[in-house]
Amino acid sequence: MKWLLLLLSLVGLAHCLVTKVPLKKRKSMRQNLKEQGLLEDFLKKHPRNLASKYFPKFGTEPITNHMDLQYMGTISIGTPPQEFTVLFDTGSSNLWVPSVHCSSLACTHHNRFSPQDSSTYQTTHQSIAIQYGIGLMTGFLAYDTVEVGDIQITHQIFGLSTNESFFTLYFLSFDGILGLAFPSISLAGATPVFDNMMNKHLVSQDLFSVYLTSKESGSFVMFGGIDSSCYSGSLKWIPLSAETYWQITMDRIMINGEAVACTTGCQAIIDTGTSLLTGPPNDVFLILKHIGISQNSYGEYTVNCHDINNLPDVVFIIHGIEFPLPASAYISQSTGYCTCNFEGISVPTDSGQLWILGDVFLRHYYTVFDRANCQVGLAPVV
Repeated sequence: MKWLLLLLSLVGLAHCLVTKVPLKKRKSMRQNLKEQGLLEDFLKKHPRNLASKYFPKFGTEPITNHMDLQYMGTISIGTPPQEFTVLFDTGSSNLWVPSVHCSSLACTHHNRFSPQDSSTYQTTHQSIAIQYGIGLMTGFLAYDTVEVGDIQITHQIFGLSTNESFFTLYFLSFDGILGLAFPSISLAGATPVFDNMMNKHLVSQDLFSVYLTSKESGSFVMFGGIDSSCYSGSLKWIPLSAETYWQITMDRIMINGEAVACTTGCQAIIDTGTSLLTGPPNDVFLILKHIGISQNSYGEYTVNCHDINNLPDVVFIIHGIEFPLPASAYISQSTGYCTCNFEGISVPTDSGQLWILGDVFLRHYYTVFDRANCQVGLAPVV
């Protein structure tokens, strides 16, 4: 009997997993364009609009939104597995990669999925289209086995691009996107990858956590678990205000003890698919004014690198809890100058303008995305 119980427990463990997917820090699209001497011309022709990501009814996502993203992980699709580098994005819900049927320049520079080389592939004959700010991505939906770390998800729906009509995707360091937001914003009603992990009981807890570091290695996304060695103190839990993106209510933003933005409360999204900290233009202007930062010819907010140690913390008050960001977190050093990682973007909603807390915030706070309890947990990284 004891051997039977042991066998049953092992079977249970096999279907109750925690898996950690390493995230590699690679050159950003901005760095690649700069090295090719194309950055200034590109920015003039295609101004960034981070806001359009949050209007799914329009299906738009400017590729400039991904210019500074650097954290990517590896998944595989099909039988035998075909590997892809993807952006794990808590600001979208779909999984998509390029297909061998795509001959666009952008596709030829990336790994492409071959349906005929997978014995578990199933097509749907359902087309999809995503209108980016500078072109159109078209393709179709299909089903196949997807492996994320040690977790294998059978019959997972995903998108395959057949045309990417903008050359700048060529400079992205990732092949596709794996969305980790809620099913309510999924294109074509496709079930997100993490929802299938939960539905098939492939994770020990219905949550995942993200750890980002400025180092070349060490970052990860963990499905089904929390790594307490990566943060100090205890996790502070914040309830979600909407089950679309990972949206929360923020009380206010303070500098030197003074409320300078979001003074009557506002909504914020915690988004691994956005590199910067963005907010309503007026609020961001007030923050930059308090910090003392000017704008350069690229539209970037620059500061004298020697002044970083003298700049104040920007403190986000969320659910009555202070989450300070020091200047070393919200200022990035480039060759010859330093830039501020705040950007003014208008994202109107029924509950007011949205703030987006991207990788700048996440590098400072270990973050748990808890689907079971509709909350996020934050704690300072170590």
